Amino acid sequence: MKKQSNYLKSPDLLPISHGDKKIGTLGFALIWVGMAVVLAAFAIGGAGVQSLSLGWVVFATVIGSIAIGIFMTLIGDIGIEHGLSFPVYMRAPFGTIGTHIPSIVRGLAASCWFGINTYFGSTAMNGILNALFGFDNWFVCFLIFALLQLINTALGIKAIERFADLAAPIIIIISAWMYTTLSDQALSQGREVWAWIESPVTGGAAITAFVVVIMSNMGFWATLAADMPSLSRYIKAPQHEPNWFKRNKSALVGNVVALPITQTFMVIIGGVSYIAVKNYDPVVALQEAATGIVLGVLLLMIILAQWSTNTSANLIPAATIFSNVGGPKVPFWVGVFIAGFIGCIVQPWNLFAIIIPALLIIGGILSSIVGILFADYYLIRKRRVNVVDLYEEEGQYHYYKGVNVAGFIAWIIGGISSYMLANYSFIVGFIVGSVCYYVLAKYWWFPKYSQAELKDPSDERYLGITVGRDWEIDVQPNVSVPTGDTSISQ
Repeated sequence: MKKQSNYLKSPDLLPISHGDKKIGTLGFALIWVGMAVVLAAFAIGGAGVQSLSLGWVVFATVIGSIAIGIFMTLIGDIGIEHGLSFPVYMRAPFGTIGTHIPSIVRGLAASCWFGINTYFGSTAMNGILNALFGFDNWFVCFLIFALLQLINTALGIKAIERFADLAAPIIIIISAWMYTTLSDQALSQGREVWAWIESPVTGGAAITAFVVVIMSNMGFWATLAADMPSLSRYIKAPQHEPNWFKRNKSALVGNVVALPITQTFMVIIGGVSYIAVKNYDPVVALQEAATGIVLGVLLLMIILAQWSTNTSANLIPAATIFSNVGGPKVPFWVGVFIAGFIGCIVQPWNLFAIIIPALLIIGGILSSIVGILFADYYLIRKRRVNVVDLYEEEGQYHYYKGVNVAGFIAWIIGGISSYMLANYSFIVGFIVGSVCYYVLAKYWWFPKYSQAELKDPSDERYLGITVGRDWEIDVQPNVSVPTGDTSISQ
C-alpha cells in the first residue's frame, strides 16, 4: 500500500504552485519560436507545393496552426489552473493505472520526434565540422548532439527558457535570409515561388490536398496539444482570475500567435526549398545556396533550432511521462535519458521518409485523447478537479482495478474513426473521442464510480488558481490536504 501511494506521489509529478511558475508571456512566446523552428515542418511545405500553390499551402497552414493552438490552450488550462502535468490529469479519464497506456504512447511519439530532430541537427553539425576540420561522420555527431541535449534538459525548465531567449532572434534573422536566397534561386530557374506547382490538382482533389495540409499541421503538434499541461503548468497566471481569457493570456500569445507565425514561416521555407532545389531538406538546400562562413552560420541555426525544439516539446513531456510510469525510482532526469535512448534506437533517419502519412495517423490517435481530455475537464467536471485523489491509490480515480473503461472505449472508437478518415484525422478523432467519452462517462461510468466534484460542484473546494489555491499533496500515505481548505480530508 505504501509503495503504491509513493508511486503516485513522485516528487516530479506533484502540482506546481503559483510561486514556482517561472515562464512569462514573452518567455513562452520565445520558447514557441524555438520549438516551431523545426526541420520536419519543412516537409509540409515541400509536400504541399507538389499539388497546390504556395499561397494555398500557407492559407491551410495558418488555419491548421491557429486551430491546434486553440486546442493547446484549452487543454493547457489544466496545467495553469491546477498545476498538473498531463500524465497526472490523465488519471481522471483513464484511471490511476490506465493512464500509463495513452501516456506511454505520447511519450514514445515525443521520443521519436526527439530522434528525428536530433538527426537533422547532427547533419548540420557534421556539415560545420566537415567544412572547418574535414571531419565527416554524421553518426558520431548524432550521438554527441543527443547527449548535449539530454544534459541541458536535465538541468530544468529555466535553462530551456534562457536557451530559447538566445536562439530565437538568431533563428528569425537567418530564416529570413534563407527565404530570400532560396526565392532568388527559384526565380533564376524560371519558377515563381507563389505560382509554381509541380503537379496541379483541381476540384475535389484540390480540396483534399488543402485539407491534408491543414491536418498535417495539426497532426504535427498533436502530441503537444495533448501534453500541453506538462509545459503550461510553469506559465505565470494571475490568481483569483475567473476570466478564462485573462487567465490564459500568456498561453494564448504563445499558442495562437507565436506558433502560427513561426510554423507558417517554416512551411514557406520548406515550400520554397522544394521549388528551388526539388528537396525540402534545408541542409541540402543550404549547401547548394551558400558557402563559407554564411553556410556555417546557417547550419548553426539549424542546430539551435532542433535543440530548443527538442528540450521543450519532446524531452520534457516524455521524461515526465516515463517518470510517472516508473515512480520514485525513475526521477525526471532518468526519464530524460530514457526518452533519448528510445529516440536513438528507432533509427530516426529512416522515419522522415514517411512523415506526412505518419502525421495524419498519429494526429488522429492523439486527437481522440485531446477530445477525451476536453470532455472530461470542461464538459463533465467543468474545470473542478478533486486533485487530492489523483494521488491516492484507493481514491475516486482508481475506478475498476485502476482503469476508467469509458476512457479506453472512447479512445479506441476515436482512434479507429480517425484512421478510417485519415485525411480529416484530427477533427474526426477529437469529435468522436469527446462525444463517446461524454456519453459513456456521464451516463454510464460515473454513476457507478462517484466523483466528488460532480456530487458537490463547489468552486471553493475543487478549483485551483481561480480561487487562489495551490494544491498541496502530503507525500505521507493517506493524508493530503489542499492549501486554503483544511476541511477536505482523505
